[in-house]
Amino acid sequence: MADQPLMPSSPLEIEEREISFSTRLNEFPWWFVAMISIAIWVFYIILTRENFNEAFNFIKVGLTITIQTALTAYGIALIFGLIAGLGRLSKNVVSNNLARLYVELVRGIPMLVLIFFIALVGVPAVVNGLNAFGEWLFTMGVDPIAGLFTAFNNQNISMNARAIVALAVTYGAYLAEIFRAGIQSIEHGQMEAARSLGMSYGQAMRYIILPQAIRNVLPALGNDFVSMVKDSSLVSVLAVRDITQVARLYAGSTFRFREAYVTLSVMYLTMTVLLSLLVQQIERRLRRDV
Repeated sequence: MADQPLMPSSPLEIEEREISFSTRLNEFPWWFVAMISIAIWVFYIILTRENFNEAFNFIKVGLTITIQTALTAYGIALIFGLIAGLGRLSKNVVSNNLARLYVELVRGIPMLVLIFFIALVGVPAVVNGLNAFGEWLFTMGVDPIAGLFTAFNNQNISMNARAIVALAVTYGAYLAEIFRAGIQSIEHGQMEAARSLGMSYGQAMRYIILPQAIRNVLPALGNDFVSMVKDSSLVSVLAVRDITQVARLYAGSTFRFREAYVTLSVMYLTMTVLLSLLVQQIERRLRRDV
């Protein structure tokens, strides 16, 4: 049997294919391709040019400090944010107002100013307060416990530790609003149903509300971690030897500003792009599981 001749496409089908192709072309992430291309080009330069290669080998020493600082500060910030978020939803007047005060104070002051204040004013003030409390315990005759508080010394607290505290306190306020919004997104009837089954408020929040709320806000938490990785560069003002501080030292000693800051920019870009892709993957999986 002879093959059937192919029927020519109708004008409507041709138009639909053209529209579909045009839509895919417009939605294609050209910006991402351009960004990856720039990163690959710069990494090629770093590998092939001696000055850039030297700058990279010098700066990468601070990469461990950058990652450790971001991870540790974000872990503490999650605790601060969860406590403050629950406080913002509490019906207790004291808890609610303290949480609101914390959030509004932090959000109303620039991050760089907060880092200076917490590291150079707040941490020493807390240490002095602990020392005073220890001395008071000595007068009360509680020597073993008092020694724990008087052992704190401002000089023994490194700038890296102070920077971590500063970042954690700052981001805790922003995470508090994320947790608050996540908890409020859960239907109030679920809390009532849990309480009707005999659960306390704490049990219902722990086993019913918070697991769902955290699932809802997980993409937002991931985006905030990406932001913290970038903002961790601010701790260089405290002479913490992260990649930003190391790049500044390299540029200042060699006057190779182009090599230092191009390399630094690509290192941050690589970290944030990889983390953003991970967050998007998590978000897609959560959407698919719903």
